[in-house]
Amino acid sequence: MIRLSVLGLLLCLLALPVLAAPNSGKISGVVLDSAGTPQMGATIFVTSDQLFKLSSIELLTNDRGRFSTELPSGTYSIKVTLAGFLPVIEEHVQVNDEHTTLLQIVLGSVFSSLEKLRRQPDQQVSADEWAWVLRSAAATRPVLRWQDGDVILGAPPAQFETSQSQAGRIQLELTSGSDHPGSVSNPADSPGTALVYDVGLGGNQQLLMASQFSYESGSYSGGFATQWIPSGKPGVGPVATLLLRESQLGPDGPTFRGLRMSFDNSFTLGDRVSIRYGSDFVMASLAGTTAAARPRAQMALQLTPTWQASVLVATNGWQDSANDQSALQSALNTLDEFPILLMRDRHSVLENGLHEELAVEHTFNKDASLTVALFNDHASHTAVFGHGTVTGPDYLQDFISNVFAYDAGESSSLGTRVAYHQRLSDNVSATIIYEYAGALSPIEDPSEAILRNQLQTRYRQSAGVHVTAKAPRVGTKLTAGYKWINGPVVSAMDPYGQSLYHLDPYLSIGIRQPLPSFIPGHAEILADCGNLLAQGYVPLTTGDGRVVLIPTYRYLRGGLSFQF
Repeated sequence: MIRLSVLGLLLCLLALPVLAAPNSGKISGVVLDSAGTPQMGATIFVTSDQLFKLSSIELLTNDRGRFSTELPSGTYSIKVTLAGFLPVIEEHVQVNDEHTTLLQIVLGSVFSSLEKLRRQPDQQVSADEWAWVLRSAAATRPVLRWQDGDVILGAPPAQFETSQSQAGRIQLELTSGSDHPGSVSNPADSPGTALVYDVGLGGNQQLLMASQFSYESGSYSGGFATQWIPSGKPGVGPVATLLLRESQLGPDGPTFRGLRMSFDNSFTLGDRVSIRYGSDFVMASLAGTTAAARPRAQMALQLTPTWQASVLVATNGWQDSANDQSALQSALNTLDEFPILLMRDRHSVLENGLHEELAVEHTFNKDASLTVALFNDHASHTAVFGHGTVTGPDYLQDFISNVFAYDAGESSSLGTRVAYHQRLSDNVSATIIYEYAGALSPIEDPSEAILRNQLQTRYRQSAGVHVTAKAPRVGTKLTAGYKWINGPVVSAMDPYGQSLYHLDPYLSIGIRQPLPSFIPGHAEILADCGNLLAQGYVPLTTGDGRVVLIPTYRYLRGGLSFQF
């Protein structure tokens, strides 16, 4: 009854106003025929490739064949139609607030295309003759950009490769440590090497192959992932992922093996409704085999240019990461995205959960926005982490980090989240978050010998801030966050929001420092620190011994990253 009431309340709140267009940019263009004559009255359809953006608009060219409009930053598909001409489609056109995106679109007819085919082999076809260019890859079509008053005409295709391709086709990371200590289903807390390679399929498409391996004290851990991104940008259009992992728990210990297959996509209904959907299939074996299918779906309704509502049902988050991350980095992150493996009654189980959320968002201007969400979380297998001298069959010990993972059983809670985002300058932005939600906490009853019986859902308040900054001259990138909770908790409080805003409990810091340019490729020093002040530890006594539960483990992960 409670779940039905919550869903009913979510549907009722759909009538409320919501969030936000991001920073706006401008797109302008001219439509010509094959002879270079401007075409008046051509119809231009502009469709967003991304969720939570204006879905579709329609424009007409003026008497000089020109069109122009302002759009939220993002990627768009442009379709041009005119009676007597073949339609033209431009996909994944990037729009941002740094410059005006300028398009030159040449319409061709059936007869002009046949004329191109009749040419002799020694007759060169100009790259600017669009009737022929339409047969080539999307990335080789001339996209003109207007920057600082200078129009770049007829630029070679290399100038318009995606930012991911410009960043490098190979990325190598040499690191020590892990940001998920205690989880045997993710990279081990030990020195390791990770490599990702962009195979390159032509146009904007990217097929990425990533691998990771570490070895310490006779125990190895490794993984392989492949990710297909047709748009060339994580989170835009379809994304398909395959992840394989294997880890040995000690020189003579058992071996963990895992498989995850994922697919995400999105589409629009009309010009106001956007739907995003996806699913994971996961399989793991350690003490027996377990498998599960985990769907997710999200619908967004654009009420006004500055108000938006969305409804979400998901068993886990989406594949795309932070907006400023390249496809190479997204593929590397995939290596660390396997569900947490647990033990229950001597059998393998996977942490699970169902997250239902209604969110309303509003943008005050291009630099400030506010999001309010009401959500419900339910899990039948809830992961908690800790350390101690325990040997019970339900404690899955990580050989490298000396941390165990434990299945705390069922948990359920309602919650609310308020997030305010402000871009303070071109190089500094901050997000302030307040939450009220439930998490597992100790009941302080010494008569209970079983650990999971000493835990129950209690409601807590939390407040946090997440800051990102970049030093203009030296290029240092800093991310810092602190999340305060007004009482002890041993499980994640709003795990979906925690992943969405990249804000873990207590103090965390990340640094990316580019090295001097004389080093081949693009090299950076990496350093990530979590729970620096060692807060939130909860000691308990069980029938299996004394344990200390850790909602966020203290860790330090550092190393080097190279892109070529």
